[in-house]
Amino acid sequence: MNGRHDEGPHEHDRGLSYDLPVLARRRMIRLMAGAGLIPLVGCTSERETSASPSSSSSAGCATIPEETAGPFPGDGSNGVNVLKESGVVRSDITRSFGDSAGGTAEGIPLTITLTVVDAASGCGTPRQGAAVYLWHCDRDGAYSLYSEGVTEENYLRGVQETDGAGRVTFKSVFPGCYQGRWPHLHFEVYGSLADATAATSITNTSQLAFPQDACDAVYATDGYGESVRNLSGLSLESDGIFSDGHGRQLAAMTGGTEDGYTAKLTVPV
Repeated sequence: MNGRHDEGPHEHDRGLSYDLPVLARRRMIRLMAGAGLIPLVGCTSERETSASPSSSSSAGCATIPEETAGPFPGDGSNGVNVLKESGVVRSDITRSFGDSAGGTAEGIPLTITLTVVDAASGCGTPRQGAAVYLWHCDRDGAYSLYSEGVTEENYLRGVQETDGAGRVTFKSVFPGCYQGRWPHLHFEVYGSLADATAATSITNTSQLAFPQDACDAVYATDGYGESVRNLSGLSLESDGIFSDGHGRQLAAMTGGTEDGYTAKLTVPV
C-alpha cells in the first residue's frame, strides 16, 4: 500500500494548500463559539456550492458537515471526469466499466446505504430525485483513475438517484486504511441525476467514517495486512478531517466479516 499515493500522510484530501485554510477556519469557529461570540452550528468549506452558509436549518436539523473532496474525486475538478462516462449510474461499484481495464475490487463485501433528507424540514422529508456520487479507495488504499497500478480502472465509483425514501444503496467492498487518514469514503450530493452526470451544481460534499470495531475486524482478515499497521497510529479524534466532530458522519454498521457489512448514514442537505 505504501508508495501508491504521491501525497504525504496528511495530504490525501486535496493537499495542505487547500486543507490548512479549511482546518484553520474550523478551529477559529470553535474558539469563537467557545467564547460566546457565535453559535456553533457546523462547519463549511470552500467546496460548498448551493448549501446555505449556515449548516443548521430553522427547524434545528443540521446539514451534513461539508468536507473536502480530496485529490482523487474523478469529477472533473482534478483531471479525469468519470461522471460523464456511460455506465457510471450503477449500484454495484465493485467492477470497472466502459473502456477501463475491467478489473474487480477485492475485499470484504460492503453495502452502503445513504438516506438524503431535507434539513430545512427538520430532516423529516426525504429528498427524492437527488443524486449521490460515491467513491473510495480499494483494499490496498489505492484510488482508481489516480493511484499507481489502477489508473486504467474506474471501480469503486458510482452514481445513483435517490428513491422515494431518499435512499441510494451501493454494493462495494470495505476500503483499506492508508497512511495518515482514518478509513472513510467520499460522496457528493447533486440536485438531480442530470446534474450529477453533467458534473454540475454540487449541493453538498462530505465524507463517511467507519467505526473502529468494524475496521479492526475487517483488517484482521486476509488482504488487509497493511491497513492494520496504518490504522494503529490513527484515531477519529486525531484525523485531519474528523477531529472537529464525527458524530453525524459515523456510519451505523451491521454484519460481519463472514457475510459482509452494511453501512448506513443519514445525509441532511
